[in-house]
Amino acid sequence: MDLPLLTPSRTVELLRQLRLHPRKNLGQNFLVDSNLVRKSLSMAGVSPGDHIVEIGPGLGALTRGLLNAGAHVHAIEKDPVLSAHLREDLLPQSGGRLELVDGDAMDHPHAKQEPGNPFKIVANLPYAITTPWMEKALKEPLPERMVLLVQREAAQRFLAEPGSKSLGPIAIFLQSAYSPGGQHKVSRNCFLPTPEVDSSLVCLERRETPFLFGQEERQTIRHLFTRRRKQLKSLCEGPELENWLGRLEEAGFPGTSRPEQVPIELWRKLGD
Repeated sequence: MDLPLLTPSRTVELLRQLRLHPRKNLGQNFLVDSNLVRKSLSMAGVSPGDHIVEIGPGLGALTRGLLNAGAHVHAIEKDPVLSAHLREDLLPQSGGRLELVDGDAMDHPHAKQEPGNPFKIVANLPYAITTPWMEKALKEPLPERMVLLVQREAAQRFLAEPGSKSLGPIAIFLQSAYSPGGQHKVSRNCFLPTPEVDSSLVCLERRETPFLFGQEERQTIRHLFTRRRKQLKSLCEGPELENWLGRLEEAGFPGTSRPEQVPIELWRKLGD
């Protein structure tokens, strides 16, 4: 299969034909750099026969590259105009390897993939849903690998290390299940319309033994970080948190520590 990748001029033409004005509330910044499509596939290690989930395929810039690589693509699209376009434009050429799901990725973060079926996620994530989508995606079935095109600030939050002011709940949840597998800087000029910020292409590898926090532990961590300037000894109220604080002190982190200073592996002991 050799589907032509989308160029900036072809993207403009398609938007005109569809009478589509990119919607900011849906984070519609369309990828127009074919080299970035190739880089995404390379970082994801896409091979013929791989099952790939794509979030918000838009006009199909990345979808085309995935199909050319021989992947089975499961794409979820919320915009009915774009979904209809993909059904008419790409579905007939996909050789049965493209499944289009009409719906919201916040409701179906894995595009309805079932447990027991290995898959990866490769996506130009809509900016408006990046962090909340990631929280939803961190549940079974977990993809083997994720290669995500996100705003630079979101990448910093995902990959933040203990001691960094960028460390927050999403870094703790994500890095407990995935380890960073590489990052590539992306210019804002790779998109149409041009966003106000640059982006990053981030690769995340599922850990051999991924750890997923329960809903109660997630809520507790979020609550502690709403008062991140306070010391843990003034935040940890109640038997469960007091026991956890004792384990932190045994590990060498005194009660005067603040939430962002706690190593991620010690957050996993919160529910012990």
